[in-house]
Amino acid sequence: MTAREINKMFTSFKDLRVLIIGDVMIDSYLWGKVNRISPEAPVPVVSIIKKERRLGGAANVALNVQAMGATPILCSVIGVDKEGSRFLELMQKQKLSLKGILKSRSRITTIKTRVIGNNFQMIRVDEEVEHDITQAETEQFIQLISYLIKHERIDVIIFEDYDKGLITAPLIQHVVSEAKKNKIPTVVDPKRKHFSDYKGVTLFKPNLKELKDGLKMEFDQSNIREIQKAVELLRSKMKIDTALITLSEHGIYISSKKTKKIIPAHVRNIADVSGAGDTVTSVASLCLAMKLKPEWIAIISNLAGGLVCEEVGVVPVNRENLQTEVLAIATKKS
Repeated sequence: MTAREINKMFTSFKDLRVLIIGDVMIDSYLWGKVNRISPEAPVPVVSIIKKERRLGGAANVALNVQAMGATPILCSVIGVDKEGSRFLELMQKQKLSLKGILKSRSRITTIKTRVIGNNFQMIRVDEEVEHDITQAETEQFIQLISYLIKHERIDVIIFEDYDKGLITAPLIQHVVSEAKKNKIPTVVDPKRKHFSDYKGVTLFKPNLKELKDGLKMEFDQSNIREIQKAVELLRSKMKIDTALITLSEHGIYISSKKTKKIIPAHVRNIADVSGAGDTVTSVASLCLAMKLKPEWIAIISNLAGGLVCEEVGVVPVNRENLQTEVLAIATKKS
């Protein structure tokens, strides 16, 4: 890609509309300092300085899409509880649409509380339920998604699956079928429970652990040939156009019909890897909607994932910083 093409692409992101289906949560942070060990147990004592609440899970994907200039439409289910109301307040504060959010009396709103001491995560405490939403709620949710696909101009659909019970096999099958009818590409950030249900999607983005768990096979993570063999099995078994495998500090591997390539990670000062997968999924989806070549989808999403790892906590990617780094890569390649 030329610098002109890259700049045009980043400008064109504003024209994209992204439907995001997935489990949402509130990321709660307790920020503080550690100066001593507790006399009660061999654990650090964190003196809290600041408390903060952020949108998390699939909502973080929405924030990343929004940060890139595109329009996210988030579809999820929250509880009829105090935290659910706070979640909606956070959505409104970020100017995110509420049209895809349903409320359930059978669930609580997921909260993940992270205690950060001296800029390092000390512990995380989760409040959640993981059972599937009811059949009636699934049917209602499917109707809502179908309505949005029909009445909104959707350019790409993202499944952001955290195994919290929102995404079910019937839901996946219906949405993938609707997407194909409407020629909308689909992108999946999977978890183990429904890994094999995402047959026929456009782009599938597991990490190495998810790939192993999903295929129920072992392979040497340091052996690229074994990784390639596993990925080709995945693509063949699930009829996936493109697989994008995040390799942690080793970068990212992309496999499609014509492209099979590892994109190395860039040297960075890693502060926190939380939310990096969300960012990779978000940016890869936008690039897919723009019909970029697979190699560039991998390059750009890999850079985006690395950038957010330089920040503590779950944060969306900085569009300007990403554009600068993509332009620098393009200059080296030309």
